[in-house]
Amino acid sequence: MSTAVQQASTQSVATESQLAVAYSVCRGITRSAATNFYYAFLVLPKRKRQALNAVYAFMRRCDDIADEAGVPVPERRQKLDLWLNAFHRAQAGQPTDDPVLLALTDAQRRHGIPLDLLDQLAYGTAMDLTDDLDESPGSGATGRTPHVHYQTFEDLYRYCYYVASVVGLVCIRVFGYRDKAAEPLAERCGLAFQLTNIIRDVKEDASIGRVYLPEQDLARFGVSASELSSVPDPARYRPLLAMEAERAREYYRAGDALIPLIEEDSQPALWVLLTIYRRLLNKIESRQYDVFSGKVTLSTREKLVILGKGFLKRLS
Repeated sequence: MSTAVQQASTQSVATESQLAVAYSVCRGITRSAATNFYYAFLVLPKRKRQALNAVYAFMRRCDDIADEAGVPVPERRQKLDLWLNAFHRAQAGQPTDDPVLLALTDAQRRHGIPLDLLDQLAYGTAMDLTDDLDESPGSGATGRTPHVHYQTFEDLYRYCYYVASVVGLVCIRVFGYRDKAAEPLAERCGLAFQLTNIIRDVKEDASIGRVYLPEQDLARFGVSASELSSVPDPARYRPLLAMEAERAREYYRAGDALIPLIEEDSQPALWVLLTIYRRLLNKIESRQYDVFSGKVTLSTREKLVILGKGFLKRLS
């Protein structure tokens, strides 16, 4: 008997009841922490919805480890490695009682999600674990000096690839597609979402010492990261944020091209997600890019209207 067969014969197999509980836990995590994605997932058929809830719950756990306040960066990296190793063991068939790992392992096998993509999701989270987080007392607290993470847009693109484009590449495996052209489109679509998040969260990120706007772009518009540590003048940042928003809009066009390339039962979900994020970007623009007076969001009513239209698309 071959080694592969021997390994397969000893793999731990979760029962249907275990998986039902595991997927329920992942749904709860997604519902409480990822409102935009949660609304889009609701339009999917059950199996696909469960799979993406599991993927999100895995990502959420990675983020929680990376953002754990008061824990030194080396310890966070170690915890992230342990979490990823636990997933590898579960995927290899070793028993686990972690509901997120149970659900993710099942989803990965059902939908043929490449393991290297899931590894890259964890790697993307680790990219935020820079040594400067430990340079000042009270690491993880608010009010720290903002630190520019990337010098050029090309540098930022690489970061966005790992934290957002890879998510898109995982999603299309669950959505289903045949045309390879879907892959670069999913990559660009993920970038559009992440740029929108970066624009919206400038103030919040700066408060924990992170500035994702590239140094080259800051210099081009005559502003600096240090200004973000106080109460910045929104007018000074408006041209810069408008330029980043225009970049995002260009990448959103990839999402429009991606919709017809995925399976029909998944198209409404992608439409909902694209519409929510585009509306968010439009709302930021309507406020003259003032993301400093308060966090810009869509109301529950606005999201429900978009969701309703998504369900109509699924039924048509």
